[in-house]
Amino acid sequence: MRGGFTLLEVLIASIILGVGLMSIIVSMTQAQQMMISSTYLETAQEVMDFGDMAYPLSDVQDPEKDLDVRETKATELWEKFAGNERLSSGQYEKYRTYTWEREALNRNDEDEIKRLGGLYTVRVTVRWGDRRRGNGEEESYVTFWRKPAQ
Repeated sequence: MRGGFTLLEVLIASIILGVGLMSIIVSMTQAQQMMISSTYLETAQEVMDFGDMAYPLSDVQDPEKDLDVRETKATELWEKFAGNERLSSGQYEKYRTYTWEREALNRNDEDEIKRLGGLYTVRVTVRWGDRRRGNGEEESYVTFWRKPAQ
């Protein structure tokens, strides 16, 4: 009898090896997508911080006028709080598609505000990507704001 592998054994080993390699390739692709996504979310967090520095809630006196902030480009936010310090071309490219917006969700609902003890529900939203092509993404958080005592 000759020693060696039969054709069936080689076929089974090839299938096992193929499945193993395929799972490694799939997991690498998913890891790469996760890294790209985390980069976008990290930049979105930076833009949220820009907005909080450019339009701090502590400066709001009148919720009818100051609480809502229209959608603003991240580069404009930078200019508002950084003054004369300009973005580098790399930073500009990084932030150019990002926008920041703040809105009071319950500003017109006096019963809701009273139920919450005078708290306004405020949502901050950061958007990025090309929304016209359906590639837009957004991240938001909700916080509370109380009108300062006068």
